[in-house]
Amino acid sequence: MGLSWQQGPLGAKAVGRFLTPEPLPERLLFAEPLRRRMRVKHGGAWVADSEDVVLLHEPGRYPVAYFPRDDVTGLEDEARTTNHRDLGATTWFAVGGTKHAAWQHTDLPGHASELEGRVAFAWRAMEAFYEEDERIVGHAADPYHRVDIRRTSRHLVVRDGERVVADTKRPLVLYESGFAPRWYVPREDVDASALRHVEGETFCPYKGLASYYDIGDRRRAAWSYPEAWAEVGPVKDWVSFEPDVVDVYLDDRKLALEAGQTVVPHGVDRGLTPEEVQR
Repeated sequence: MGLSWQQGPLGAKAVGRFLTPEPLPERLLFAEPLRRRMRVKHGGAWVADSEDVVLLHEPGRYPVAYFPRDDVTGLEDEARTTNHRDLGATTWFAVGGTKHAAWQHTDLPGHASELEGRVAFAWRAMEAFYEEDERIVGHAADPYHRVDIRRTSRHLVVRDGERVVADTKRPLVLYESGFAPRWYVPREDVDASALRHVEGETFCPYKGLASYYDIGDRRRAAWSYPEAWAEVGPVKDWVSFEPDVVDVYLDDRKLALEAGQTVVPHGVDRGLTPEEVQR
């Protein structure tokens, strides 16, 4: 998603390219000031609170927030060091008895001085992250991530063999940074009897909790956001179909899943229930 995830410009499978005479390095890391107050809570106490956070974009990873060491409390040395392929030796800390909860790059190359003296926290190990008084879930917000939804009159048909599962001339197309377009169909234009709800939700920090459906023997062929977040309200409870699992036709052209579009399931944060996510 965004700058370095999926097919973003710094991603491993970028859909575009930089117009330069010489090839760029295989991996590019990008660090920038977040320019937002960010706080971290663990064990009911604030362990970080800073307006001087640096956001690191690393290919294939969610953005990571780095805090000045002076704005962090409660670090416990673990006597554990690993090596980051780009940023060198990395020292690890426990926080409130939780092991491998934070780290600091202690032998940075000169070109990565923005991260000097800064600490990052493992998202799942912490109780919660906040921007001001708003809880941020999933990962640090990527300022380059955007979702646009557009109405269209194009003809979209979904088939399971000879069976028509959906047929509409009023789909919505959702454009999301780093992803190919996704097409959503209103429930009224879907054969509800063809969808079989299955267990196992996934979480998107930008859209909310997704529910999944099998279609015949095609597993997890469709999904929906029953309580989509306000930012993507138009697709609330509409259904989208996976073009590499079920047959999806747009104006008689069969769609295919673009390379690099596989999504790694993302659970909700530690201590956060699906009901709290919806709120």
